[in-house]
Amino acid sequence: MGLTSEERRTLLELARETIVEVAHRRDPPAVDLDAVSDNLARDGASFVTLTKHEELRGCIGSLKARRPLILDVRENAIGAAFHDPRFPDVRPPELGDLLVEVSVLSHPEPLPHATPDELICKLRPGVDGVIVERGWQRATFLPQVWEKLPDPDEFLRHLCLKAGLPADAYRRPGLKVSTYQVEEFEED
Repeated sequence: MGLTSEERRTLLELARETIVEVAHRRDPPAVDLDAVSDNLARDGASFVTLTKHEELRGCIGSLKARRPLILDVRENAIGAAFHDPRFPDVRPPELGDLLVEVSVLSHPEPLPHATPDELICKLRPGVDGVIVERGWQRATFLPQVWEKLPDPDEFLRHLCLKAGLPADAYRRPGLKVSTYQVEEFEED
């Protein structure tokens, strides 16, 4: 983490250009890894979030760094615009109304807790992104979601439901919880 303003601009421009090209049924822009900074060429995890008139229009990302950050942002831009199952594909007439936001994630760390109350006390609203997992079921909320769900109980209930778990799954044994932080930036 700790991208320069130029690196941030590069990622936002690539995400925007990728969405425009794919919306017009063209190939996404090529990326020359030898021509980008070390920060952008290093493996990184990111989320791309699209909003339209301040309403969510798509959000897809990676929780683990497994490819160069710049490629991760390009692929997640495609995912957010064209593969988020909650929304239809972005169409060319919408492009001017979209706002692109990129979140670069730190490495998720397990959040050990013995009781639900301890879990709630350890969470840092507005700072931590949270992942819940049980078996194959998993979901995350970026730290930005705290703005809409500031109460930790309500935040965890919604996150468990997103994972396909009972709302009170965080009060039962066997739920893995991890946290991460993000460097978040959006278009002007």
